[in-house]
Amino acid sequence: MTTIPTSTSDATALRNAYSARDAEALLARYADDATVEIVDAQNTPSKPLRLEGKPAIRSHFEDILARDMTHEVDIFAEGGDAVAYVLRCAYPDGTRVLCSAASQLRDGKVVREVVIQAWDA
Repeated sequence: MTTIPTSTSDATALRNAYSARDAEALLARYADDATVEIVDAQNTPSKPLRLEGKPAIRSHFEDILARDMTHEVDIFAEGGDAVAYVLRCAYPDGTRVLCSAASQLRDGKVVREVVIQAWDA
C-alpha cells in the first residue's frame, strides 16, 4: 500500500472504518451539506449518481458495507483542503472493484466528493 498522508490518523481511521464496515465512522467524515458524485458504467459523467446530504450518503454506505465483499484503502493522500484515496474491493467470487475518490474539505469535513469506480464485468 502506498500512503502519502499529512495526517496518519486520518489514513488509519479511514482504513479502520472500511475494514470494520463502520458506516457511522465513514459518515462522520462528511459535513451535513456534503455532496457525492459517483461515475461508473451505469452513471456516466454527464449523469452521475448524486448523493446530497448525510442521509443519502448514509444509505449509500450502509448498502455498500452490507455486501459480502472486502474493502481496502490503498493510496491515501491529503493536503490542505483536499483528500484523495483509492479503494480496492473484492467479492468472494473474485470480482474486483476499484474506486478513486477525491474530496474537498471545509473545517476538516468532506463537503464535495467525486468518486470514479470500475468493476470486472
